Amino acid sequence: MDSFTISQLQQFSGINVHSIRAWEKRYNALQPHRSEGNTRYYNGSQLRRLLNIASLMNSDYKISELCAFSDSELYGLMNELFLQNKTIDNDEFWVSQVVSSALEYNEVLFDKVFSKSIKQYGLEVTYLKVIYPALQRLGIMWSADKIAPAQEHFISNLIKQKFNSSINELPINSNSKKHWLLFLPENEFHENGLLMANYLVRNAGQRTTYLGTNVPFDSLKNVVEKLKPSSLLFFLVSKNDEQYDKELIRLILKMFPRQKIFVAADPQRLSNIKQYKNLTLLPSVSALKKALI
Repeated sequence: MDSFTISQLQQFSGINVHSIRAWEKRYNALQPHRSEGNTRYYNGSQLRRLLNIASLMNSDYKISELCAFSDSELYGLMNELFLQNKTIDNDEFWVSQVVSSALEYNEVLFDKVFSKSIKQYGLEVTYLKVIYPALQRLGIMWSADKIAPAQEHFISNLIKQKFNSSINELPINSNSKKHWLLFLPENEFHENGLLMANYLVRNAGQRTTYLGTNVPFDSLKNVVEKLKPSSLLFFLVSKNDEQYDKELIRLILKMFPRQKIFVAADPQRLSNIKQYKNLTLLPSVSALKKALI
């Protein structure tokens, strides 16, 4: 798990292979190991070093200077950036540091990144520019068996805590005629997108009831019968199967003919779903915001 090829470094850091090799050759930025078969590989410490270099590329330092710094010096420069009030217009900075905080189980680093990003962008843009891309990158690492499940759980739960804190600061509009029921269907557990949706709906002054992950259909039916929400919103995240999606949506539309049904997922996945009169597809945050008007 603590072994990476140079192509994987490119995937996980956003720095292309040509640049990584050039920095090694010219500046001794990284020092790859050799396997018994003489294959070059890198460990987790070298990946984290590369993430810090990538994060500092738009700072006042040249790449030759950054590559010459020790790991502790790079870490010190990162701390200086967090203390400054300057705007950081380097998207890679934010994404790389969230990834790094996951690799290191570093809650302090994540808190610094999230707090500074919220101050600079606000929650919505932080989700779009920082959290979502970082989770995508970590998902690739998890699929390649390059991070432990515990690392993915660690960062996901920190993100949930931050989202819930922001949501709790919003007022509850119990008088709104627009009442949204938010949930993830059975066997869906990745709820960061749903939490973001909950924030946006409540921030728009509309009422939400949040059920969370892995909601059984019987429970969902009972809640709808009791509360009679005007809209149901759920995400398709984990199981990407066209037939499963179609059957799930047909079932929900049949069970809840009086509610507006909203489904959010990757645009490519939604392209396989048939349009129905009572169904709205949400391929993006902007699509949800439009539906809230």
